[in-house]
Amino acid sequence: MIKREDIRIRDPYILVDEQAGCYYLYGTTDETVWSGPGTGFNTYRSTDLGQWEGPFPAFRPEPGFWADHHFWAPEVYFYKDSYYMFASFKSDDKRRATQVLIAESPVGPFEPLIKEPVTPAEWECLDGTLHIDEDGTPWMVFCHEWVQVRDGKMCAIPLTSDLSEAAGEPITLFAASEAPWAVAGGDDKDVYVTDGPFLFRNQAGELLMLWSSGSKNGYAIGIARSESGKVEGPWKQDEETLFPEDGGHGMLFRSLEGSLMLAMHTPNNQPEERAVFIEVIETNGTLQRKS
Repeated sequence: MIKREDIRIRDPYILVDEQAGCYYLYGTTDETVWSGPGTGFNTYRSTDLGQWEGPFPAFRPEPGFWADHHFWAPEVYFYKDSYYMFASFKSDDKRRATQVLIAESPVGPFEPLIKEPVTPAEWECLDGTLHIDEDGTPWMVFCHEWVQVRDGKMCAIPLTSDLSEAAGEPITLFAASEAPWAVAGGDDKDVYVTDGPFLFRNQAGELLMLWSSGSKNGYAIGIARSESGKVEGPWKQDEETLFPEDGGHGMLFRSLEGSLMLAMHTPNNQPEERAVFIEVIETNGTLQRKS
């Protein structure tokens, strides 16, 4: 068994298996996060979020896989009797993209659903997440990355029912600079980052999105709200961040005991990144850490 604090991981994602009474932890687990060849993704299994079995090799690329580095931010969903992984990859001759993989088990092995990524081939994209709209339409919400557009965009694209391909054109939901808490970086102070979208409905039925960018206190998590209740928006940004301090790429899950939990990594410095799990509560339609 491995203690949570001994697992180096970025972009943590929790899949809850209620029938088995356990959690699966996924994330960016390569030692060479920013450079060097990509190895794949590991997963860990726990019953208490503190002690973990593993690592289990959830994904290892087969020869001929199109990407060879920047294996980032896997998320796993149980959908129509299979497990689907959304993850980001890059190669020297292809732009960063989010691809869908499939497996029969949460520990894998995951294999590409089709050979090509879902995000637009000419765009630099990352951090695709699955959202099922109220009418049952699956969407991938993802980031059009700042390295290409400077002011990072949050975008969405409808998917076919089997999640294999885009079913329409991508739409832009908002730009990072629209958030009052987001701070520009880069040499010319004109770079705004979009990272880690995660969508959920609050108790009032509003569609909210967690997402990350730079703030005056470093990497942070903010909240955006769809004024229409649909993924298409329009989206309005909350004034204050949910988590303002050197940590981000958050997602929400229900613990086996029913508590609402925020998963994120902190700090944001290699190689100190660790997954943390914070109980949160809803108050007046927004989230705050439970005191």
